[in-house]
Amino acid sequence: MTPNSESLQSILDETFYSFDRVLQEHEPQLKSQEVGIVQSVYSGIATVSGLPHVKVDELISFPGDLLGIAFNLDADKVGVILLDDSEHIEAGNKVHRTGRVMDVPVGEGLLGRVVNPVGIPLDNGEEIDAEERRSIEQEAPAIMDRAPVKVPLQTGLKVIDALIPIGRGQRELIVGDRQTGKTAIAIDTILNQKDQDVICVYCAIGQRASAVAKSIESLRSKGAMEYTFVVVSAGENPPGLKYITPYAATTMAEYFMRQGKDVLIVYDDLTRHAWAYR
Repeated sequence: MTPNSESLQSILDETFYSFDRVLQEHEPQLKSQEVGIVQSVYSGIATVSGLPHVKVDELISFPGDLLGIAFNLDADKVGVILLDDSEHIEAGNKVHRTGRVMDVPVGEGLLGRVVNPVGIPLDNGEEIDAEERRSIEQEAPAIMDRAPVKVPLQTGLKVIDALIPIGRGQRELIVGDRQTGKTAIAIDTILNQKDQDVICVYCAIGQRASAVAKSIESLRSKGAMEYTFVVVSAGENPPGLKYITPYAATTMAEYFMRQGKDVLIVYDDLTRHAWAYR
């Protein structure tokens, strides 16, 4: 044998020895996985059987990387809220449990951005630079643990600030017929928070794309996007996506609250959220 062939033989021997050692040390383990079958699909809801240990609000994986949320748990079937279009899902499809609940990205990287309820950018920008991900279902702090409402939130509208002042930490419902200026009041309030050390969140639920684009352009032109981000589920989105929109926006906003900042969040509007919920 030549020196080159001996060197090659040595390399092969060492390689095969390493393979043998890895195979001897490897202990194969069997892992069970629940596989469900889609029984029916209707209006953004899929009925699935074969997931006896699924947990409420657990994410279910459908073919094509589509997701749904386990919502209605019966003895022999599960009602799953679809977060994507149901046109690609049909009876007989196999589904799997993911072992996790619906979560969204949170962090300073959200400021100035427009995202959908699952945190996907809608402004043609880069992916959100998230500091962490948090579940959209969070336990609310006890009443006695909440700070008292004692600092006013100036809306910039003298009539509201004088007659029915809104405090930081308070909820306020804007009631009115169509085209009476409800959204205009909300947008003006966000614009008035400039230099007030308040983070703003505009949550658009089931709105027309043109109306949302107009609101976003108004915020951009006035420089409000520096301290604001927008969470959007358009009118053509599946009901499941509209359903989780306010929960996702609230979770994103609570990140800043836990950093000691005041946060103004606008839900526009909850009527459409109720329609999606029904």
